[in-house]
Amino acid sequence: MGITILAIESSCDETAASVCKDGEILSNIIASQSVHEQYGGVVPELASRAHMQNIVPVVDQALIQAGSKLSDLSAV
Repeated sequence: MGITILAIESSCDETAASVCKDGEILSNIIASQSVHEQYGGVVPELASRAHMQNIVPVVDQALIQAGSKLSDLSAV
């Protein structure tokens, strides 16, 4: 059956999710936040809101691209 891992990363101005099965990366989805460009740097309040908006679609897309579903995961 193998080991399938969903990895989630959200720091600064990016939200990302990746699925890895037995050491092979099956997907790697990254959502970058362009809202900060007008301020010349990252605005923490805007970043946290964008992470909340991006996390579900990014995870969904990573699972779809990997051909996996939540029940296939060994770990998050």
